[in-house]
Amino acid sequence: MKTEDPALTETEFHKKMAIRWFNETWNLLDKPERTPEEDVRMSHTAHASRLHWEFVGKAENFAIGEWQVARVHAVLRQPEAALFHARRSLEIATLHQLSPFLLACAHEAIARAFSLTEPAAAADHIAVARRMAAEITDPEEKKILDEDLASIDVRGGSAA
Repeated sequence: MKTEDPALTETEFHKKMAIRWFNETWNLLDKPERTPEEDVRMSHTAHASRLHWEFVGKAENFAIGEWQVARVHAVLRQPEAALFHARRSLEIATLHQLSPFLLACAHEAIARAFSLTEPAAAADHIAVARRMAAEITDPEEKKILDEDLASIDVRGGSAA
């Protein structure tokens, strides 16, 4: 990767890197078997994406970035970090009155974090997210949320 591209403005560079690291994080999340080194890299790429959005993004980017960081920490079975970032996602989404989808996703992230340690709290946030889903008009967003909620195991402590 070329570290500097003189044709890019600083804003363009931050946006490019935010998107690149966001996508790289998903590639690692989707990988069936990651090495310990890839787990560390996945954490770094999620945080890097969120940091780059800080310079060029909007509230939606911040909320989604915090959601993704929370997801990574939940998958890595780091409940405290997952819950911290999931709550940040909800704070941002609430403060900026973001879409029902982003609010519901924040609750999904909180549920996923709690699924590691507090199944009853996880179930409560799943219920909140499902109620919010009724306000989502985009079928693709509804499908994404439904699949994410269905992947949370509140009985077995799975945060996949």
